[in-house]
Amino acid sequence: MTRMTGTVSRGIRCPIIREGDDIAGMVVNSVIEASEAEGFGLHDRDVVAITESVVARAQGNYASIDAIAQDVKEKLGGETVGVIFPILSRNRFAICLKGIAKGAKKIVLMLNYPSDEVGNALVSLDQLDEAGVNPYSDVLTEEKYRELFGQNPHPFTGVDYVQYYGDLIRSCGAEAQIVLANDPRAILNYTDSVLNCDIHSRARTKRILKAAGAKRVVGLDEILSQSVNGSGYNAKYGLLGSNKSTEDTIKLFPHECFELVNDIQAKLLDRTGKHIEVMVYGDGAFRDPVGKIWELADPVVSPAYTSGLEGTPNELKLKYLADNDFADLKGEELKKAIETAIRKKDDDLVGNMASQGTTPRRITDLIGSLCDLTSGSGDKGTPVVLVQGYFDNLTD
Repeated sequence: MTRMTGTVSRGIRCPIIREGDDIAGMVVNSVIEASEAEGFGLHDRDVVAITESVVARAQGNYASIDAIAQDVKEKLGGETVGVIFPILSRNRFAICLKGIAKGAKKIVLMLNYPSDEVGNALVSLDQLDEAGVNPYSDVLTEEKYRELFGQNPHPFTGVDYVQYYGDLIRSCGAEAQIVLANDPRAILNYTDSVLNCDIHSRARTKRILKAAGAKRVVGLDEILSQSVNGSGYNAKYGLLGSNKSTEDTIKLFPHECFELVNDIQAKLLDRTGKHIEVMVYGDGAFRDPVGKIWELADPVVSPAYTSGLEGTPNELKLKYLADNDFADLKGEELKKAIETAIRKKDDDLVGNMASQGTTPRRITDLIGSLCDLTSGSGDKGTPVVLVQGYFDNLTD
């Protein structure tokens, strides 16, 4: 029988995972049980993906705001600290900000505008145009921002983040001053001790600040890069990728996951006889065209994956072949010609016109985004995703 389906993505229900659980065994059991219950087979080059949240939970990778405060104070001096370019998020940054504020006497909070790094807007571009504000050069005090733009609650959450972050800092016993600017050097007019909280542009921000004479520059990736009094930590990403756990505790991005994915792969091979790829995934790398929010608040889509997921897709564009190379063919003759082209394609299609328009992104970013959309972020109860047929093409 001719195969009529391509890639399939399934959310896999699992038991609730707690600290110390055997997550590898639970994932393997859940995938096999789902296969048996739903009547689908497992194949070589299927992909099993586990959300980073349950991995970190099983690791017990948590930290308190007091641990954050101690690390901030030790690394930035505990006096006036410039906190620049955080994202606007109660889940992602607010609890971190509590800890940061407890580690300083004064926080000068400098926000990007018109939106943060991942697209959460403070104001619109149209509002800036109407006010005659140049976001590339103009530094706005909180008072000037209010004079020009008034109250601007987030369209999805209803939170006025300028007020919310200011009140949060003050509630932790620190003085708060808020400014809006996009040039990182602007913070040096207020303090030379800076905590830069941007995610994907963090290396550039550090470089600019150091060149401009900042005395101390520490990235959010350097806070809790080591354990503080037994706390969780992430040696590579620090607080980046962390989420709210309780009102005074965060769950950090999972660490040392390569051993886990390789263990799961080995267990699946032993139980099923199939060589299945495995990855841990966080936020997908996609952007909402309406809200303008770029989903990727984690430092990477996948912090760990098995070796078979390295690289980028190597695909031909079928519509290019149909409209150009085989424009004079149709029906079964066209199908056979395209299948022959696929079978004979080069191992590296970079620069080949027949591959233009295919997605030039890493496989882990593509599959991780698919998994994030499949599992969702709410109550679906499917922290594991099984992706099948991803590496197939029309000839399979």
